[in-house]
Amino acid sequence: MVPGAMPADLILLHGFTQTGRSWEPVLHALAARYRALAPDLPGHGEFSARRPASLAACDAYLRALAGDRITLAGYSMGGRIALHAALSLNDRIERLILIGATPGLADPAERSARAAADAALADRIEVIGLEAFVREWSAQPLFAGMPRGIAEIAAADRMRNTASGLAAALRGLGTGAMPPLWERLEELAMPVELVVGERDEKFRAIAERMAPALDDARLHVVPGAGHAAHLEAPEAIAEVIARPVAT
Repeated sequence: MVPGAMPADLILLHGFTQTGRSWEPVLHALAARYRALAPDLPGHGEFSARRPASLAACDAYLRALAGDRITLAGYSMGGRIALHAALSLNDRIERLILIGATPGLADPAERSARAAADAALADRIEVIGLEAFVREWSAQPLFAGMPRGIAEIAAADRMRNTASGLAAALRGLGTGAMPPLWERLEELAMPVELVVGERDEKFRAIAERMAPALDDARLHVVPGAGHAAHLEAPEAIAEVIARPVAT
């Protein structure tokens, strides 16, 4: 175990540019029904300086945090990390919850192009600095329609990071750095909850492709929500997390 950490029943992994604090609305909605951990991932928040920021490092980190049986949830980048980790911690994951996540890019040329784009963006982050990057990142069409108050909270959370940390995370944990896991989805024996916002057309299509490849999957579409469904509709995400596992 990580020194000072208690075994968790629920581990929540945040997205790129966020920190573990982004899960606070969901944890509030869960009303302490779980022993939960929402750690900062490498390159983010209190772990902005942690290196390497890599999938292997995240796997090892989660192995140290996880109890005997846990529910593992992740949003976007955190969902990709959770999916990758679930394949190595398979017997310790009671349920996997993926919010706006993808198993990666199956096409080698597309993955190579994305890796180059991620590397270029990482370089840009280091040049323009955190504040300017947060403004650019928050203005993406992916987050269009997010209620103003929630968007402000999300931007404030992003400012808990550092430019160098986010650049390292993008290089090591970006979509371009992730090996595609489409062909390994059938290895996941645990129930998988695929959660997407109603307005998140791209990731809804990905979830619809993933569901038939999984042994035990349910697709949840959160009404009115966009990509960051855990921020826009934390009660709905808490409801999915708290749903009993079918026996």
